[in-house]
Amino acid sequence: MRPSWDDIWMELAIHLSGRGTCARAQVGSVIVSSDNTRILAVGYNGNAQGFPNQCDTGVPGGCGCLHAEENACIKLDFSDPCKKILYTKVSPCGMCAKRIVNARISEVVYYDKYRDLTGVSMLQVAGIPVRQFR
Repeated sequence: MRPSWDDIWMELAIHLSGRGTCARAQVGSVIVSSDNTRILAVGYNGNAQGFPNQCDTGVPGGCGCLHAEENACIKLDFSDPCKKILYTKVSPCGMCAKRIVNARISEVVYYDKYRDLTGVSMLQVAGIPVRQFR
């Protein structure tokens, strides 16, 4: 059976999560053009470039790792006017939701729900469609 684009992009986001270096959760994200012809940016959670591949602390919520969505948004070419879809293994937190809004992402698709759905609510208030992958 021929895989859908949703299947392909979500599989890539999940595969990228394997590169995550956070001790608590591994998350991957991919931003694609809405016509499914280009991968625009990828990200996974972990420390800053050149820093140790580990959390700064063991405190939940304070590990210091960049989030996957944040890393993908950092790498995005903001001059590209195309509509963008972000696929991510876990629904975005509130801070990542703000970054997604500012990155002008057109839609967000997530695999698993994050423990706090504030980010999903924020995206909906901003008018960005958000949906859980099948």
